[in-house]
Amino acid sequence: MTSILKLLVATSTISVAALGANPAFAADLGTDAGTSITNNVSVAFNVGGTAQTAVTTSDTFVVDRKVNLVVAKSDAVNTIVAPGQTQQAVTYTVSNQTNDTIDVLLTSEQLGGDNFNTTGTTTYYRDNGDGIFNAADTLITYIDNLAEDTSVTIHAVANIPTGVVTGNLANVALIGQAAAHGGSGLPATGAGVKGTAFANNSTAVDDPTLVQNVFADGAGTSTGDVAGNGYHSATDTYQIAAANISVFKSSRVVSDPLGSTNPKAIPGAVIEYCISVANGAGSATATGIAITDTLPADVGGNGITFVPGSIFLNATATITVGPPKTQTCTGGAAGGSISGLTVSGALSDIAAGTNRAMIFRVTVD
Repeated sequence: MTSILKLLVATSTISVAALGANPAFAADLGTDAGTSITNNVSVAFNVGGTAQTAVTTSDTFVVDRKVNLVVAKSDAVNTIVAPGQTQQAVTYTVSNQTNDTIDVLLTSEQLGGDNFNTTGTTTYYRDNGDGIFNAADTLITYIDNLAEDTSVTIHAVANIPTGVVTGNLANVALIGQAAAHGGSGLPATGAGVKGTAFANNSTAVDDPTLVQNVFADGAGTSTGDVAGNGYHSATDTYQIAAANISVFKSSRVVSDPLGSTNPKAIPGAVIEYCISVANGAGSATATGIAITDTLPADVGGNGITFVPGSIFLNATATITVGPPKTQTCTGGAAGGSISGLTVSGALSDIAAGTNRAMIFRVTVD
């Protein structure tokens, strides 16, 4: 930039202000990168009292690119998942605060200070507008053509290992890197060609004819993401909420063939089994609960025989810790089945701090 231009920029505040107000430029991000700005100067003079032809010249410079990418966690809470789940998403907002359209290269990092790492390759999906990871989202490897002063929602998707317990955490940082839109600088070459990461020219000698890059990004949360490096990152956290299931099986004598008021388990007596399934307080809801109970084989008349139609599902168990530990099971709806010696039944979902039970009866041979 010439000394004449520097003088004009310092003194011509009206022209500069008018330029910044031009509606063709983003009001908050400034003049677009690559814009050519020309200032003309005219010097009038006289010779011997006679006006001479004015001398004119001009200076043109190209507006440089202020590269500023912002990645943020999209919500204020952790993402709740269960052990062994697949295709689970943590969600971020990626904003382009650069005075130019850019591509954004995506990577992720599993940070320390937590309890587990996700498994499998992390994949990225561009949200369809509802903010929820679902089949309508688009699988991507980078963000293509992100216009200045716009944001997109990105889901980073991975699998949850087994063997983790309630309260375990996994910290995952999404890392964005600003890249030249369309694989080149200006002008853009269109969609579908992944751009090359920008180089930082902030310490280079200024060339007014070229678009140079000045990194203005802040420090992120990933390892080594410092301010002014062309990257930005944010961390979201998977939090395990596992079901804490316990099973208790008990039996009671319902009646004996003598009609006793205090029946005993003699041949011909009816025995009621109760199998209760409890989910601990603060746990995730348990679903898909299937009970199978195999009766002992009746060998030579020594054993028990199932009472047809005696299975009841989703009963409630009232448990006394004891000692001894006992339970009373009531209610439920008829259901379940028996095949050979195996009694089976499915229970409805069990929320944290509640239980459900299966009841069935046998007779003593």
